[in-house]
Amino acid sequence: MDTSSGTYTAKLIDGPLEGKTVSTGFLDSGDPQPRLEISGDGGKRYVYSRAAGLEFATPGDDRPSAVDYRFIETVFD
Repeated sequence: MDTSSGTYTAKLIDGPLEGKTVSTGFLDSGDPQPRLEISGDGGKRYVYSRAAGLEFATPGDDRPSAVDYRFIETVFD
């Protein structure tokens, strides 16, 4: 993944979307997003929080190419 474009892969490691990945962007500071809200069917939103797992495409990269996220809650609209 090309982290110079400002995106990385968010790996959803548990919860209702376990095993899925989504592409998302870094904060202006260059850090991964601390929290993700992912839209689901029927007005649901799944809330995930950043976990400890980071993957880098090549050694020495400043930004990760993939970040783990853990399930927090489902919000119903």
